[in-house]
Amino acid sequence: MATYGYKAITKAGKEVKGSLEADNKDLAMAELRRQELTVIDLGEQSFLTKDIDIQIGGWPKARDLSVMCRQFVSMTKAGVSILESLKMLCEQTENKRLQEALKEVRISVEKGETLADSMAEHPKVFPAIMVNMVAAGEASGSLETALDRVAVQLEKNSKTQAMLKKAMIYPVVVCIVAVVVTIVMLVKVIPSYEDMFADLGTDLPWITKFYVNMSHGIRDYWFIIIPIVIAIAIGIKYFAGTNPGKHVFGKITLKLPLFKKLTVKSAAAMMARTLSTLIGAGVPLIEAVDIVSGVMSNIYFKEALQDAREEITIGMPLSRPLQESGLFPPMVYQMIRIGEEAGSTEEMLDKIADYYDEEVEMEIQSLMAALEPMIIIVLAIVVGGLIAACMAPMVSMYQALDTL
Repeated sequence: MATYGYKAITKAGKEVKGSLEADNKDLAMAELRRQELTVIDLGEQSFLTKDIDIQIGGWPKARDLSVMCRQFVSMTKAGVSILESLKMLCEQTENKRLQEALKEVRISVEKGETLADSMAEHPKVFPAIMVNMVAAGEASGSLETALDRVAVQLEKNSKTQAMLKKAMIYPVVVCIVAVVVTIVMLVKVIPSYEDMFADLGTDLPWITKFYVNMSHGIRDYWFIIIPIVIAIAIGIKYFAGTNPGKHVFGKITLKLPLFKKLTVKSAAAMMARTLSTLIGAGVPLIEAVDIVSGVMSNIYFKEALQDAREEITIGMPLSRPLQESGLFPPMVYQMIRIGEEAGSTEEMLDKIADYYDEEVEMEIQSLMAALEPMIIIVLAIVVGGLIAACMAPMVSMYQALDTL
């Protein structure tokens, strides 16, 4: 995915500059037009021409935005004006990037722009779903309801992300510790047996020789190994951001037995919850499906929803392209079909989201339960090899002493 820098004019006639990520220039142009911006200049940014952001603090997380929405709703319900609410939010918000964005949003609203258009000028802070929900809320006179729905959606997303991170902390920490211990053993402990056996005039056991040679390689060529490892990591990260890379890693998550069910169920929950939220706020179905496709992390589900959008534009019901994609569980498109026939699609989507949210929690627990014995087995192999490399020379040493 490339980064494109742009210069554009808003509906209020204000010139804005910024950057966004897209697979190609046409998609970048389409996204800017969707934000109702008149593009003056658009071009791909190179490494040297990318915008350098030296702001302290990270981009706001889903939790930060959900808290902001809750506070905004409470203020507006209490009769506080939007401008005064934005001012109070600026003072209360701890995230520096969000604080700066809210200040600029307030200035734009003071100049006569809508809240949604003002938020759209900060795509890295306010996600597309929030901007579109706010726009729908302003158009229908139900801004409070729209913000409340956004808060619920963001809280659900934040909870799922927190569970996934929690599930991965244990294996990641264990792997890091195992790598550190292995390197210390190879660099400091194993080589000491070389001198010991040199004095005895005996050969090292084959397993110890293997680890000694590995130790020599690390100590003698660390200045080559480290850059290679870093280059590989950067290469993988870069490849994962390209279109072929997204397809490769997306296919892996859909094929690996441990992650397949979790990937499918989390995608179903995300799709149903987000689509229900948008439809409930009055966003047209075609536009809602387009927005949902943008929040899907797996490119295959993203492409399936993009195809579904094209089918919907020619009059097909949503359930049909979802079924034809072969990615979503039968329960998803069957319940959506029932909702379409009964005129209760939003309600059915809520039920689907609730069901698959619970399923995601169960899959995460199952994943953790499956990873623990696998990690123990890997550690046993690593530690067992190191112990064998240390013990084998001792046994050989005692045998050599007996022969003296």
